[in-house]
Amino acid sequence: MANPLEQFAITRYADLSVAGADAAFTNASLFMLVTLGLILAFFWLGTRNAALVPGRWQAALEGMTGFITDMVDENIGPKGRAFVPFIFSLFIFILVANMIGLFPFSFTVTSHIAVTFAFAAFIFLICVIVGIAKHGFHFFSLFVPANTPAVLLLLIVPIELISFLSRPLTLSIRLFANMTAGHILLKVFAGFVISLGAAGGILTAISPLPFVMTVAFYGLELIVAVVQAYVFALLTCIYLNDSINLHH
Repeated sequence: MANPLEQFAITRYADLSVAGADAAFTNASLFMLVTLGLILAFFWLGTRNAALVPGRWQAALEGMTGFITDMVDENIGPKGRAFVPFIFSLFIFILVANMIGLFPFSFTVTSHIAVTFAFAAFIFLICVIVGIAKHGFHFFSLFVPANTPAVLLLLIVPIELISFLSRPLTLSIRLFANMTAGHILLKVFAGFVISLGAAGGILTAISPLPFVMTVAFYGLELIVAVVQAYVFALLTCIYLNDSINLHH
């Protein structure tokens, strides 16, 4: 049976260096470009024949943008409208990258912690900058829940601070872990199908069982790919809401 971790291996296609830093073009770079290309194609198809009565592609694009706009309005409010393009970009990139990874012989860029952490760290940085820009030093009142007795501040403030600083880790690990675990599971059951089919005898007779499980897990992984993109965008809205509205 093939190693289920082989699908996550980074392959270098071209060695590049930028200001002394390793910037090699890899399979991860390639599939990020593929993801970007598919998104641009989706936008082109959705806007090339824009009409009052939308066609299929225009309706899909408008439906997706409306979905993200409603998410922002519900979780941030009117002040969050300026961040709709940013959150939409995050959502559609992660969604398409997750979906691409479900095709055979493809590469799932969101299964690498370096990629998901880069997204999460960027979101965290934006939240801090927005919070300080809008509220100044009053932003740090986020770590002091309203009506907290003074005697508990020495306990509550460090807990709130640790919770805030851990956001990039939890946000990145959630996406990375879900995508990695699902793909490993698919690879293992697909390997069982091949191994049992080649074994002969009674083992070959039961090979349809792991095949059925593979199909079932593939459907589950399809749902996970969509849900994880949604959760990533939703948590981004919640974190921005704390920075914009200073909800405790």
